[in-house]
Formats: sequence, structure tokens, C-alpha cells
Amino acid sequence: MIRFHLITLFPEACDAYLSASILGRARTNKKMRVDYQSPRDFVTNRWGKVDERPYGGGPGMVMTALPVVKAVKKALGRRKGKKAIVWFSPSGKQFTNKDADALAKLDEVVLVCGRYEGIDERALKILKTMAPVKTFAVGEAVYTGGEVPALAIVDAVTRRLPGVLGKDESVEERRVAAPDVYTRPEVIEWEGKKLRVPKVLKTGDHAKIDAFRAKKPKGKASEVQKA
Repeated sequence: MIRFHLITLFPEACDAYLSASILGRARTNKKMRVDYQSPRDFVTNRWGKVDERPYGGGPGMVMTALPVVKAVKKALGRRKGKKAIVWFSPSGKQFTNKDADALAKLDEVVLVCGRYEGIDERALKILKTMAPVKTFAVGEAVYTGGEVPALAIVDAVTRRLPGVLGKDESVEERRVAAPDVYTRPEVIEWEGKKLRVPKVLKTGDHAKIDAFRAKKPKGKASEVQKA
């Protein structure tokens, strides 16, 4: 069972998603586990303050290093096994399916969710002494915090675990898939127009169906057949 540790100030924002649908069942069935550590639990001030003004000036606040480091240390504990720490940065390597496959082979994955203007860079230097650190960007956008990319990674990794999707073929990138999909009914009507499922998908000829699905999109609307 793989164990995910989310280092976050807002565990409640993550747990609703991670408790629903396929991910929720994976947790219930002990295919994976999710734990949380909040940097607020490791501060020494009475206000639970985890941010300070940036050196050199600039807008916003920066998360202090030591509460984050201590939270990661608590998450990792003394357990043995293959581990990795995930650090998020807009300039990091774009997260891919190949990266998800690699993380799925580990026993523990710690995802550090920054907030505000980021985390004091010294935290990253310390974390590299604890476990291998992988720096990722998830998409090209900049998010309010690291929780959204962390959820994306947990999702992408979990669906690769044996038994989570039922069949290995359910992992789209491991089978012939298409950007356009169809289901019942065969014909739908909207504002006087009838739209049909492409005939090839009803032939039962798997070679032709795979060839149809393997077609690359050409930047135009999907070829839904009109009645």
C-alpha cells in the first residue's frame, strides 16, 4: 500500500476530493493511504503564524522553512521503504504519466503544498538530505497553493495501482484511446437536429475501431454524424 503525505495548511480542502469516488474506494480498500501534516503544528509562536515578509522586499508573504521541514520529518518518520518528496515549482519539470508510473512504485510520497509567495528555499535544501526530492510543475498555470497539483498527482498515481480501476486497460494511456467518446443512446436530438454515433463504433470490428480511435485530432469539431 502506498502512503501519501500532504504537507498542507488546508487538509479539509484536500480530503473531500480524496474521499470521493475511485480515490475514496482506494482508501477504503487499503490500496493507498493519505495522511496530513500541517506546518502550523510545528511553529513556536502562540499565533500559529507560518509566514513572514520576504527578504529583499516584494509583495506577499513567504512560508518559513522550519515548520515545513519539521512537518515532512514527522510524515516520513522512521519507516523503511522507497520514499520521495515532491516539491512544486512553476519552473519545475512538467509532471507526466511516466512520472506517475515511477511514483506508483514507491512506498511513501510526501507532497509539499506551499502557499502565499512560496516556501523559504532553505527548506528545499534541508529536505534533500531526508529523501530524494522531485520538483514538478503540474500544468503551466500558477495556482493559489500546492494543493491542486498535489491532488492531481495523487489521482494520477492512485489510478495506476493494481486493483484500483478493476482492469489495467482502464488506464487510458495504456490502451488505444480517443479524445472523442460516445455512449447510449445511439441517436440524440437537439433543437431539430439528430446526432448519431459514428458507424464504425457499432461494427464490432476491433481493428477498425482501434484505427478510428488512433486518429489524431486535427483541431476541428469532432466528426459526429448527422442524421
